[in-house]
Amino acid sequence: MDIRQLKYFLTIAEEGQITSAAKKLQMAQPPLSQQLKQLEEELGVKLVERGPRSIHLTDAGVILRNRAQQILDLADATTREIGDYVKGLTGTLSIGTVSSSGSALLQNRLCEFHRTYEGVKFEIHEGNTFKIIDLLSKGIVELGIVRTPFNPANLECRYTDSEPMIAVMTRELDFKPGHAMIDLGELEDKPLIIYRRFEQLITDACLEHGFEPLLFCMNDDARTTLLWANAGLGIGIIPKSAFGLVSSGNLLYKEINSDSLRTRIAAIMMKGKYASTLATKFFESFGQGEC
Repeated sequence: MDIRQLKYFLTIAEEGQITSAAKKLQMAQPPLSQQLKQLEEELGVKLVERGPRSIHLTDAGVILRNRAQQILDLADATTREIGDYVKGLTGTLSIGTVSSSGSALLQNRLCEFHRTYEGVKFEIHEGNTFKIIDLLSKGIVELGIVRTPFNPANLECRYTDSEPMIAVMTRELDFKPGHAMIDLGELEDKPLIIYRRFEQLITDACLEHGFEPLLFCMNDDARTTLLWANAGLGIGIIPKSAFGLVSSGNLLYKEINSDSLRTRIAAIMMKGKYASTLATKFFESFGQGEC
């Protein structure tokens, strides 16, 4: 059993027909059938059931299909990794990021990664956490930088330290001058500016404190929240590390004393999917892994 045979078998399994598989592999049908027969003889088991118009994998065929894909992925990864070693780490790393990750991504990790691997270029896709997970599942990005909460199923995750959310406001809207921290209940009846994916989290936390939040504006970006707050239109709620995303000399912030309103940046990759050496090394530069 060799790599070529495994590629042939996977193509047959994907196409469901010897004829279609032969066309895809740009080879004649008889040699492909012979390769399949030799593979079955070598393993001593039937891999496919042949029908009049299509073939179906046996239980043994399903096992081989899954293992073959893993073997080919590993072979491909090994080839690329050796190539990286020979020529040095170069190429383009495609990353999906949420807007509120900017400070943690640029200051603490991306710049350090760039200093270590100067030949690497970057392609950045931006969106909210759910969009980034979708881009990752479709293979458009290799790695995502998202923010909790999210469903970690089928994802490899590495997290940064937990951080609080803050209330940002102009001095004119400062309802508690001289205090660096506030309780969540003090935001009752205050016009709040939030981004949409935190709506449920913030609403639930406020309801736990006995009030329904006054949601003056919902948007899809931490920068929009900061801009609206900077205009004096209300009080924005954002993760603390997102405060520096927009030049906001007119703004001050107060940390919200609430265990419910804490969040973390996470680097994510798809489980069981090939990842380039670049993506893997960048992923490993993030905090600790968790299930």
